[in-house]
Amino acid sequence: MTAHQWTVVTVSYDSAATLRRCWRGAKPYEWLVVDNASTDDSAAVAAGLGARVIRLPENVGFARANNVALREAASRYVLFANPDLEVCADDLAVLARHLDVHGGLVAPQLLGTDGTPQANGRGFPYATAKLGNRNVWPLSRLHASYRLVAAPGEVRYVAWLMGAAVAGRTADVAALGGWNERFFLYYEDHELGLRAWRQGRPVALLGGVRWTHHWARATNSWRWSRAHRLELRSARTFFGMFPEFLVGLPRPARRHRRAARLVGSAVPAASTPDGADNSGTAW
Repeated sequence: MTAHQWTVVTVSYDSAATLRRCWRGAKPYEWLVVDNASTDDSAAVAAGLGARVIRLPENVGFARANNVALREAASRYVLFANPDLEVCADDLAVLARHLDVHGGLVAPQLLGTDGTPQANGRGFPYATAKLGNRNVWPLSRLHASYRLVAAPGEVRYVAWLMGAAVAGRTADVAALGGWNERFFLYYEDHELGLRAWRQGRPVALLGGVRWTHHWARATNSWRWSRAHRLELRSARTFFGMFPEFLVGLPRPARRHRRAARLVGSAVPAASTPDGADNSGTAW
């Protein structure tokens, strides 16, 4: 059993320069880096920065690599954190307090390199909302509420959290089943959030904790690339599992009844002693 309360899991793939930029300093937590057969010196850099490195012989993808580390985690809490995230260790106690009261999954409000809030909380992932998120007009206006942020001091329910930063109690994440390995990259965070809601575990964005995320999404460009192929493959898998977000059947509000009532609203300040959410909303 580790002496640390937290295990922080980072999946690396050719991330050496980013790790050097974002992961200097003391780490009062167990840091597990799962290296997906990088062609650079990511594994050596992570080890030099204090990580326990798990070197995989091949690139198994984001979800499967996270699960490798989840099985190794012996702490009470686990945070999945991308290489380009700056984690403030002092804030982990704030995340832990939220999890002990509400359970489920939680993330800090992420900020861009320039300090602008990133919408790392999201509403229901309708296909049209995904297009709107790429500024396809008029869908960008019809689905303006898809992108969710939390102001300082605010805690909001969200449908899912960007995989750059997702935290939970280790036992809860394990009971949830970890990350879905049907996804190599992309959409695994969508599915994890929806699965959490379906299993009675609320998903929240914590505005009082604000971390910098040096994000440069590979599919932001319209130029076709391997990243686009991976995203399209994951989209087919996701919408095959959740056709309600593609064609509207079955009705999303029926299949995701509790999330439909709570997403976008404030998380109550108190909850039941066992950590179950006590919002008074029926399933």
